Amino acid sequence: MTALTKYARLEATGLWRATAAEQRREVIVSLGDATLVITDMNDRALAHWSLAAIERANPGTRPALYHPNGDPGETLELPEHEKEMVEAIETLRLAIDRARPRPGRLRLFSTIAAALAVTALALFWLPGAVQDHTLRVVPDAKRAQIGADLLERLERLSGPRCADPGGIAALGLLSLRLQAGRLAVLPNLTQDSLHLPGRLILLDRAVIEDFEEPDVAAGYVLTEQTRRSASDPLRDLLKVAGLWENLRLLTTGDVTSEALDAYAEHLTTAPRPAPDLAAQLARFEAAALRSSPFAYARDITGETTLGLIEGDPMAGKLTEPLMSDANWLRLQNICGG
Repeated sequence: MTALTKYARLEATGLWRATAAEQRREVIVSLGDATLVITDMNDRALAHWSLAAIERANPGTRPALYHPNGDPGETLELPEHEKEMVEAIETLRLAIDRARPRPGRLRLFSTIAAALAVTALALFWLPGAVQDHTLRVVPDAKRAQIGADLLERLERLSGPRCADPGGIAALGLLSLRLQAGRLAVLPNLTQDSLHLPGRLILLDRAVIEDFEEPDVAAGYVLTEQTRRSASDPLRDLLKVAGLWENLRLLTTGDVTSEALDAYAEHLTTAPRPAPDLAAQLARFEAAALRSSPFAYARDITGETTLGLIEGDPMAGKLTEPLMSDANWLRLQNICGG
């Protein structure tokens, strides 16, 4: 068991100040993903201290007083009754210090031990923990920006998004009708549909132009919504990007261009996961939309989409048209005919 695992979820109370000029305030201190997380009593994050950069201002003295390396003005005081947290911090500081390079044989052994510990941590615990934490703290605006950056890269592969004004207006009506977020149509998308971070769904022009009714395009939108509900699109990106991009996004708020390029290529080439049929049909029912047209568009024989045909929630029911004929014609012309 690693030191980080041993002290997982450990919390304590303390007194913290951001600068020497500020008053101390009572806070909650917890051991996080290789960090000491300081939050106020309303669970709002105030500071994240790297465990590798924590210094103790009064070794051997209680109450324990800590500060980040190079910033003695910001302090955290842990009272005497928080012995377990003090012990945990000291143990982790000692473990990190022992892992630092040392001259001669000790340096070699310490480097090997540290490498093994970091490798084990990176393989079995850190990726998932960092990913979960990143998904919790990345704001919606950053998700939308990542989605827009990915769309820009997909446009390089597919061509610029279709932008006929009348078609754009009709697409907006379709999005509103399905409560889908943002929709965009690309002229040569290698997949029928995709979803990106920031509630952005992409459709290939063929799912609009090759069919006589809008129910098919709407079916692709509902299917992407089903996939999106099953798996956070930002999580999917981070799984492909890897641990270092997770850490970069967490610490700097950015994803590298190389990672975005690689993920855009992955989206256009990797097989799509099949959505859960029950959840998919529930989407069609909530939208009062027939699933059979979409099923036959995917497979004209109906053999591989039998569940969508037999489970059509609107079978035998009268349904309102998804949109007017005029708006459907405008949508079909979104790429300029």
